[in-house]
Amino acid sequence: MMKWLVVTLLKLLLPLLRPALMAGFRVKVKGLTHLIITEKTVLIPNHVSLLDAVLLAFILPSEVAFVVNTKIAQRFAWLLLFRAHIAVDPLNPYSVRTMLKTVQSGIPLVIFPEGRITTTGGMMKVYGGIGYIALRSQARMLPIAINGLEHSKLSYLRGKLKQIWFPAVSITFGEAFQVPVREELSRRIQKEQATETIRSHMQNHLLASRMKPELNLFNELLIAAKKHGSTTVIIEDIVGNATLTYRKLLLTTYTMAGRLKALLRAQKRVAVLLPNAAANVVTLFSLFRLGVTPAIMNYSAGKQAMLDACETASVKTIITSRAFIEKANLSDFIQSASEIFTIIYLEDVKQSIAFSHKWAGVLDYMRKAKGPVGAEWNEVVLFTSGSESKPKGVVLTHRNIYANIQQAKVVIAFNAADIVLGAMPMFHSFGLTAGTMLPILSGMKVVLYPNPLHYKVIPELVYDRNITILFGTSTFLSAYARTAHPYDFAHSLKYVVAGAEKLKDEVRQMWADKFGIRVLEGYGTTETAPVISLNTPMNNKKGTVGRLLPGMQYRLEKVEGIALGGNLLVKGPNVMKGYLIHGQGFVPCPEWYSCGDVVHLDERGYLTIQARVQSFAKIGGEKVSLPMVEELLAACLPAQSMCAAISVPEPRKGERIVLYHTSRDAQLQQIRESMKQQGHPAIYVPSELRYVERLPLLGSGKVDYVTIKRMAMQDEEQSKGSDL
Repeated sequence: MMKWLVVTLLKLLLPLLRPALMAGFRVKVKGLTHLIITEKTVLIPNHVSLLDAVLLAFILPSEVAFVVNTKIAQRFAWLLLFRAHIAVDPLNPYSVRTMLKTVQSGIPLVIFPEGRITTTGGMMKVYGGIGYIALRSQARMLPIAINGLEHSKLSYLRGKLKQIWFPAVSITFGEAFQVPVREELSRRIQKEQATETIRSHMQNHLLASRMKPELNLFNELLIAAKKHGSTTVIIEDIVGNATLTYRKLLLTTYTMAGRLKALLRAQKRVAVLLPNAAANVVTLFSLFRLGVTPAIMNYSAGKQAMLDACETASVKTIITSRAFIEKANLSDFIQSASEIFTIIYLEDVKQSIAFSHKWAGVLDYMRKAKGPVGAEWNEVVLFTSGSESKPKGVVLTHRNIYANIQQAKVVIAFNAADIVLGAMPMFHSFGLTAGTMLPILSGMKVVLYPNPLHYKVIPELVYDRNITILFGTSTFLSAYARTAHPYDFAHSLKYVVAGAEKLKDEVRQMWADKFGIRVLEGYGTTETAPVISLNTPMNNKKGTVGRLLPGMQYRLEKVEGIALGGNLLVKGPNVMKGYLIHGQGFVPCPEWYSCGDVVHLDERGYLTIQARVQSFAKIGGEKVSLPMVEELLAACLPAQSMCAAISVPEPRKGERIVLYHTSRDAQLQQIRESMKQQGHPAIYVPSELRYVERLPLLGSGKVDYVTIKRMAMQDEEQSKGSDL
């Protein structure tokens, strides 16, 4: 009797419940035209809350059935009375056969491939059963992206994300696909590959559902503040002793933007010369608010390179700080630059702010004034440290940076409970995107520190501030590991991501042995904002730089003399708009961006970097990879030594290899014998060793090969002069 009353009451309420829930969650449904269920179809949504199936049930046609976990089916039996469903036990292998028979009978079926609601904020692993069903049924697999319900009270992310009763929700239907049968492979391998194909399609669709045609990163800051709470502490500036909540960051940005607007007088680009500090973040977002492009200066590049960079970007003004100029010993640059450019000091801007400016900032904050949106407004310029005589400006759109953030979030489970150490300089795309914009726009606190070279300070900061995410180069991570106490990093670190240079095996092993942490190696370029591929906790292969990020396409271009692999070309939403070339102006990026790296992709999609296209020595007509020479010789040198292989002209064989190194005791004859014993070809043995106390490094921590090449050529000239 009671059950009958409940069912009757629910039947009366259902016509009212659907519009109430759809309005309460402000549900936006996109791509519904892709939903064609006249053929065998399996709908595959991501799973973020207990409400996923409820909202889908209100959207999908009545003939679509849901796969429901038996435990869930028991808890919500009263609700399932109104929807076609099959209850399955995920631990019972025969459950997959039940689902397969249902699909083959022609009933459209909703299956959550992850098998459980996310507890991390990212996609969980995809179970192999879905691959089996896709192969055996040959049904159309239709991905569905659910965004927003992870913030609901019925998600499993309490303490990791801000939760509210009625978050805004979007449900996006993607294009259906089929998983081809490959009879030449075993069933086990086919199933594994099918499951991987489904995972890849789901990730690509989830990324596409989060992308926007055009955007402004300042406007994304407004969205993040609303989503994660205006009182959330988002920035801690260690040196500046400042702490900013979203509210304080926005209020300060609005006020600063009001002052800069009067000073910049509608300039298109402005140079920014600041360290990792709260003032730098405020300055960048103030320029975004105004639609002015910041050209972020590499203050480690030297006086002439910075002057050239300002000319390349066609700026008229440099925004900096007197305190920073003094501490960084940049007075010589400023003296020269002040003769050509207008210098704006933040100390002067701060002092000039009156009550009227603050009040205007408050009014802007109250009405949530937005920044301009459009291709001509939303850009950032970074400068490459390539082999050119003048620095090239890489023009990244706000969408490029936002896309790379979303790509990373699809494959690694970041959430608002994480704390990022922002020590990588913002003039480097790794430091700007991963170390600064990603945490701020994702609700994660970022602890800013201006110098990644403080090898003793960084481990203490990680320990003291409970850092969970650390970014660094192999060089930096090696130095941190040597100076850190074993508990400094084992205490709180969840992810350690290495990029910008090859992760050395001894560094990877040191982190594993000393801290029990697996370093995740990735790969990218400034031109791709910057990440192209990444190892993740779920998909990791030692010695590779991981799989390509969702949304990226690739081609391999044949390189003469290289049998396996080729030059990597990519395209995707994170690939730059183009270059600013000194004396030429803007040069748009072609459809396919050439990374300039010789790579190999294995059958599982893992990427291995073999060498730079330019980093080969041609000896007697045979190409020799200089990175390979470095890797082989590093094993012959003491553990803490560094080395860099350079090619120099040689009349008889075309080129020869010179190795610059930091080991006082290294002997060429010993290296020859060691290489011979290990069975390596003699062609990989350098013709000469040159000892230096330290290898020159770029501000990003990478070895400065341009400077080393210049040193090598100068040494060659001096050698020729002495012979004469």
